[in-house]
Amino acid sequence: MLAAITLWHRPSSDRGLTGADALGCKRSGDGSVCDAMAGLRRVVDMAFIPLRDPSRLPPPDVPGAVDPTITQANIGRTICRPGYARSVRPAYAITGPLKRRMMADQHPGEPLSAYELDHLIPISLGGAPLDRRDLWLQPRQGPMNADDKNVLAYVLWRLVCTRQVPLDVARYDISHDWTRAYQLYATPANIRKYHFRHGEQDRQ
Repeated sequence: MLAAITLWHRPSSDRGLTGADALGCKRSGDGSVCDAMAGLRRVVDMAFIPLRDPSRLPPPDVPGAVDPTITQANIGRTICRPGYARSVRPAYAITGPLKRRMMADQHPGEPLSAYELDHLIPISLGGAPLDRRDLWLQPRQGPMNADDKNVLAYVLWRLVCTRQVPLDVARYDISHDWTRAYQLYATPANIRKYHFRHGEQDRQ
């Protein structure tokens, strides 16, 4: 059985949130069999996700926080409306001094450019714009850096707004361990499908 799974498993570049269709089920018409295989494939994929790296995650006092007025029922009028994130994002006059204070406390002597002031639950997913429980200093260099999380945030935003992933699930996954969420959602197939460009989510 293990040998069969190993032969069947494909590289991550073929993976996306396409379910049975990724296995050609819609063309062959054997959806019930392929649905089961798609589920098994997801289990196998998760076995290849590396263990969490605490150095790439926010500190324990940053569990994530959300705007309680944004719910699954109103995403069409809020986060999925073009320009929403830009309209509620705090001005640099507020975030700049906040970042400098956090840098002085947590990374004294290091350049401001080495870190990004990040919303653990992105504003594009209803993260609380100025709640300290949602703000942390994320490295811009090294593996699983701020650019990678920006990619994940954009892909998840698209998946939520196309009703492929529930809002609460996206929020939980990105706040619980965003590096693991990256492996699950920011597949090469999803990045290609949604045409991510760095900085694009800031314009949403």
